[in-house]
Amino acid sequence: MRITTNAILRNYKSNLGASLTNLDTARTKVMTGRQFTRAAENPASALRAAVLERKYVRNQDYLQSVDDVQSFQDAQEDGAMQINDISLKLSKQYGLEALSGTNQSKEVRDIYAEAWRGAQQNMVLALNTTYEDKYAFGGAEGAEPPFSLEKDANGNDVLKYRGIDVTTTDPDELEVLAKMSKETSYVDLGFGLSIDDTGAVDPSSAFDTSLPGINLVGLGEDNMILLAGKIAKTLKEEDFDIGEYEKLLNKFDAGREKVMTHVTNLGTKTEFLTITKERLETNDLNLSKQIDNVVNVDMAGAITDFSWAQYAYNAALKVGNNILSPSFIDFMN
Repeated sequence: MRITTNAILRNYKSNLGASLTNLDTARTKVMTGRQFTRAAENPASALRAAVLERKYVRNQDYLQSVDDVQSFQDAQEDGAMQINDISLKLSKQYGLEALSGTNQSKEVRDIYAEAWRGAQQNMVLALNTTYEDKYAFGGAEGAEPPFSLEKDANGNDVLKYRGIDVTTTDPDELEVLAKMSKETSYVDLGFGLSIDDTGAVDPSSAFDTSLPGINLVGLGEDNMILLAGKIAKTLKEEDFDIGEYEKLLNKFDAGREKVMTHVTNLGTKTEFLTITKERLETNDLNLSKQIDNVVNVDMAGAITDFSWAQYAYNAALKVGNNILSPSFIDFMN
């Protein structure tokens, strides 16, 4: 078989180019830390990396949502705890002290009445607690303050929830209040959000952040805010009715127990959010490891490959110096 000089040169040029390509590839991996920079270099790994990165970004969104929901629920819990603390002091301290024989003078009762009035205003403020630009106890509509305490023409307290008197007897308004008390506000936290044919969210597939304030302090005449006002009014009357006072105080105390139930429920939901966050953080770590295995190189191995590719390329260059060995023509005169 006859091997020509041109054939040797072509073969050498091809091999030298391949060696240079290998060197460039190895250098790129060391500089970028990635196994590939284009999908065409490794289609299977590129596809898997794209899927994993989408999962990772979605998981990051869920983590952010959990933090936001927890902060919003903290605002709800703080507001509920304020109401509970205020009502506990009113019921167990001021309420009982006002019943003692030494405190039943008109002047002393007036002082306690003012304390109840001030606490009443503070409870309304707690019910209008906000987180960022949303009211914590506004149900599904948290853009405006949900509660307002006013006076009617006779000087009686009128408490409104989103513009509707909580003691209304109008059937249409009662129906609206009933709907408001059942409002939900779901957030997707990675439980596999599911929506049925009617457009309703499956409660088991999302987290409900809604806590309508009327569920916290009650509707009708037994509303805690209105009861506080009635107790204050009873204390200021010249002819103090102890029986009526005790009756109102018992109703107020029953309402406080309901508030404490909601505080307990919020604590349970906080525990659930903590567990959810831990699960998402574990997913975050696992996805990061998977992406690292698919996309990133083992730097020690990459540097070794680069050193070998550079050695091979330098060797190829040296071979080029000797590729044209002496021929018969070199000895002719």
